[in-house]
Amino acid sequence: MRLDKFLKVSRIIKRRSVANEACSLDRVTINGKPSKPSKEVSAGDKIGIRFGDKTVHFEVLAVPSGNVGKDDADSLYRIIEGE
Repeated sequence: MRLDKFLKVSRIIKRRSVANEACSLDRVTINGKPSKPSKEVSAGDKIGIRFGDKTVHFEVLAVPSGNVGKDDADSLYRIIEGE
C-alpha cells in the first residue's frame, strides 16, 4: 500500500491530500529516509512524521488490503515515541 494511503487509512493523517503534501515536503520518513507518497509500506517499517516542531515515530504492524473501520485503525501501528 502507498505511504499516503496508509497514513489516511490508519487515520494518522485525516486526508490523503494532506498526507501526500506532508510526504512531498520531506516531513515523513520510512526507516530514517525521506519518502515520497508513492513509497510502498510494509509491516515492520518505522515511520516518522514531523508535525511542526514535534516528531512522532511509529512502527507499522499490519498493512490492510482496503479500507479499515474506525475502531480497527489504531491496530495498524504502534507509537514508538512522541504523541
